[in-house]
Amino acid sequence: MYLILRPEGAGTCNESGGSAFLLQTHIMMRYCLLFGVFFLAVLGAGAQLQSYTIGVKGDTLNKVNKDGKKQGKWVVHHDEVRGEPGYEEEGEYLDDRKEGVWRKFTLMGDQFAAENYHWGFKDGKSVYFNMNGEVLREESWRAFNPDKLYDTIDVEDVSNPDHYTKVVIKNEGSSIKNGTWKYYDSNTGFITKTENWTLGKLDNSDGSAIATKKSAATAKTDQDAPTKAKPKEVLEFEKKNSGRKKVKVRDGSTF
Repeated sequence: MYLILRPEGAGTCNESGGSAFLLQTHIMMRYCLLFGVFFLAVLGAGAQLQSYTIGVKGDTLNKVNKDGKKQGKWVVHHDEVRGEPGYEEEGEYLDDRKEGVWRKFTLMGDQFAAENYHWGFKDGKSVYFNMNGEVLREESWRAFNPDKLYDTIDVEDVSNPDHYTKVVIKNEGSSIKNGTWKYYDSNTGFITKTENWTLGKLDNSDGSAIATKKSAATAKTDQDAPTKAKPKEVLEFEKKNSGRKKVKVRDGSTF
């Protein structure tokens, strides 16, 4: 009879190697499963799009869905046209309409505009810069929902700030000037002109400059007006009584 001796730990080593192999296999299967799910999701998303591009960072840009509507982040290149310099703009589309902040850049990469959009129209503040990044102009716009025939907006009372009145207007499906516009001196950064717009109409409620000009014009007109000649009898009377004590002339009045 023979006695077979097994070194202590020999069986344990084989079991450990098998466990490590099973663990590696399990991890690989999980990665394959996740990759398959991601790949199917990409295929599904691509199947719902008519066209799209892949950006330098790997993100999906310039998407057009199956209904032909622009969606998501877009980067648009505009060539030079009739002497107007070319530029690029980037921002978000929602159902074929610009939405949120859109930034414009020269073809050299310098930003020269930041415009806010709603329903595809300018809405809120838009800021424009020179080539050095200094502010040239700030605009304020009000967009109207093109899906509605009429729209209700809040209009601030110029003579009573922070007080608003609701106004119902016909919707033209566009945006109009509304709010404060500021113009800057690019050298000093100071504001050179301010305009207040209410629903596309320039507000002249301040009117100090206009009033001053009007008063000056009125005074000039008064100075230029010819003096009415006195009657001959009055001139003779004043000549005779010049230098004498003023006498009261009877004019028919009882007082």
